[in-house]
Amino acid sequence: MKVVGLTGGIGSGKSTLRKWFASQGIPCFDSDAVGKELLNTSLKDQLIVKLGAAFYKEDGTLDRGQLAQLVFNNQNALEKLNAIVHPAVSYAFEQFKLKNKGAPFVIKEAAILFESGAFKSCDAIILVCAPKEQRIQRVMERDHSTKEAIQARMKHQWSDVKKVELSDYVIQNEYLEAAIEQAKQILSMLKSEF
Repeated sequence: MKVVGLTGGIGSGKSTLRKWFASQGIPCFDSDAVGKELLNTSLKDQLIVKLGAAFYKEDGTLDRGQLAQLVFNNQNALEKLNAIVHPAVSYAFEQFKLKNKGAPFVIKEAAILFESGAFKSCDAIILVCAPKEQRIQRVMERDHSTKEAIQARMKHQWSDVKKVELSDYVIQNEYLEAAIEQAKQILSMLKSEF
């Protein structure tokens, strides 16, 4: 089975495009959502041991904002978190591929596809790009984050210039309608290739 990586910086619109690909019948794996789910279930005890219980609310759910504030300002904490999450998400993706083995290809969305090295196991990569200020504005509206918090997260992601060199397809997502038209063309090429 072929694996198509879908990535882009925070606020680029990659999740919106993943949902579009899924609406076209393509099996799509959301690495970030799976990681968040695992941190609220099977990985909870590991996170508490490595980083402490303070990142869980009174109801037992993960306080993502507080965890993000720590890891995006503390490289050691980020490495500990990644060491917990990445192997579990990789295993979940293998199970996802087994479940969808009849499909010619699956899409794996991951914010840090390049940074984590996961791009090496992809047969093709789609990069979603948007201007930095537009991305910041989108995330401020979506997450009610501060500009400073978003920029701290951006510092841990590769620049689009670096990612473009390693990508097979690039979608410019300043306007959603135009981005979807680009996605349609890419999907057509992927179907003929795979």
